[in-house]
Amino acid sequence: MKKILEPGISGTSEITVSEDMLACRVGSGLVEVFSTAMMIAWMEATAVAVVQDVLPEGMTTVGTKVDVSHVAATPCGMQVTFTAELTGMSSNGKGLTFKVSARDEVGLIGEGLHERVVVHKEKFESRTRHRKDCGC
Repeated sequence: MKKILEPGISGTSEITVSEDMLACRVGSGLVEVFSTAMMIAWMEATAVAVVQDVLPEGMTTVGTKVDVSHVAATPCGMQVTFTAELTGMSSNGKGLTFKVSARDEVGLIGEGLHERVVVHKEKFESRTRHRKDCGC
């Protein structure tokens, strides 16, 4: 059965924390633990994956807001599972709200909300390229 874009669809992704994902490596701190920046990036990637296959050809989503808490530290080498669930849509179907979470092998490490907007990929990228031609 084909998924449709509606609240309730969800997905997961998993990673093993590598040295390249540590706060001291990505510039978000000096400690050797999974960085908040990388946690958020994987939460976003999981949300993208939840809806990408159900969007019309040429469409994708872009992130517009992240409101998450990072509540526990995860060391290098530990597995982290990310979950994203579409919980709301704007009346025009373009604004999407996701409940996101991350769990390592011990328990919850982060959770919150993430918002994305559906865009036509080529048109969006074209408008973005033109920003540098604005003369500012």
